[in-house]
Amino acid sequence: MDCTFVTNEGKFNFRVGAIIRNGNKVLMARNPKYSSFYSVGGRVMLNETLENAVLREVKEETSVSTEIDRMGFIHECFFTNEEGQRYHEISIYFYIKVTDELLKIKNGHLTNEGPDGEYLQWIEIDKEHDFKVFPEFFKEELLNCSDNIKHIVTIDE
Repeated sequence: MDCTFVTNEGKFNFRVGAIIRNGNKVLMARNPKYSSFYSVGGRVMLNETLENAVLREVKEETSVSTEIDRMGFIHECFFTNEEGQRYHEISIYFYIKVTDELLKIKNGHLTNEGPDGEYLQWIEIDKEHDFKVFPEFFKEELLNCSDNIKHIVTIDE
């Protein structure tokens, strides 16, 4: 069972994200229904550790077993999605040890089958794009990586 719940005021999500970097590129996911790319990852399951959750999500979306390098970010995000639903989301992002298998993933790799399936793409983080990247702080923070864990709060009004 995912660690998510709905209230009269909106939805709460507890999720993990993977930072999979190759030079100035980061592997991101996209669902054709939405206008932005987002980190590989997903919701934490009840009674699942953060580390197990991110490794499970990476395996589900890339078909590659990986290892964690380190935790990078704690992100508290308050936003309204494209359907108008309010969200309070807490995401923990981990840097993933990059392997040859991960580097072989091609743009357009499907994470699941079907017409609405997510696909993966290597996004240049030091370039302006005509699409959104979520979380937005990736654009700046991944260019100047630190060994420290950063706590970031984003409030979209």
